[in-house]
Amino acid sequence: MRYSTDPADYEDYEDFTEREPRRARRRRFDDEPRPIRSGRLTEEAKALLENSKDDGPAEEDERYSSYPDAVPGPGPLPGWVLTEAAATDTELGVLKTGKEADVHLIRRALPGNERTSLLAAKRYRPPEHRQFHRDAGYLEGRRMRKSRELRAVQNRTAFGRNLIAEQWTIAEFAALSRLWQLGAPVPYPVQRHGTELLLEYLGDESGAAPRLAELRPDPGELDRLWAQLIEALTLLAEAGLTHGDLSPYNVLVHEGRPMLIDLPQVVELVVNPNGPAILERDVTNLARWFTARGRHVDIEQTTARLRAAAGMD
Repeated sequence: MRYSTDPADYEDYEDFTEREPRRARRRRFDDEPRPIRSGRLTEEAKALLENSKDDGPAEEDERYSSYPDAVPGPGPLPGWVLTEAAATDTELGVLKTGKEADVHLIRRALPGNERTSLLAAKRYRPPEHRQFHRDAGYLEGRRMRKSRELRAVQNRTAFGRNLIAEQWTIAEFAALSRLWQLGAPVPYPVQRHGTELLLEYLGDESGAAPRLAELRPDPGELDRLWAQLIEALTLLAEAGLTHGDLSPYNVLVHEGRPMLIDLPQVVELVVNPNGPAILERDVTNLARWFTARGRHVDIEQTTARLRAAAGMD
């Protein structure tokens, strides 16, 4: 995996943040817009969820599981994953909207059986509605099998934008699969089907787990969260990786445990010439959030510790 070697590509981390009214403008740690939906289910979605437990999904909301036709997640499969072709998927509502993708809540159930699971379906948006603002550096150096595909991507035709979306989907699925097998705190990637990822749902029936940025933890909880994040970042560094786009907006806190999300741009620290700078940026984005809430973090010391874990010193 290669990225841009131009340091200017990494200087303005917040250039793509949507502009908010001046009185409401605050520093953001992420280059994504404030989500239109942030994880709470609508009353309609809650009703669908409750009714589907007792009566099964309504016919108009139901489709057969796509698992048999999809690329499956890594093994060993968690026991809650339903692989049967007879299973059905029911749409329950939108969890989050973003510039490149929307996340929907899905209930997968096996008719005549009590086994069910909730899944998060991450779907990249149609070409005319997508803004792949990070794809220039992300796609640099990636080889296309056909010159026609390369030209389409370079010219950003509808076909090319679809190829970009598929590459992001493939990359995120591969990154999640690798990290999950390493034991990193990431949602289990159930399957990839076209430009849709089905992931382990992190949350409960009232809505998705909150982002780290949404929390107001007390000092003790701040210490615990930081210790768990450092453990996760160390695990990645020992594998020669860093998240590449880490921020309090790309960390969910599920059952007291921080979980890393949005991972199509995982960086190989030694291979990528900008690896050290990207690692420091990941640390800085988290450290500033913790420091602002009273838990001081030494950015230089923490980065050095992770560099050492990656064998870079």
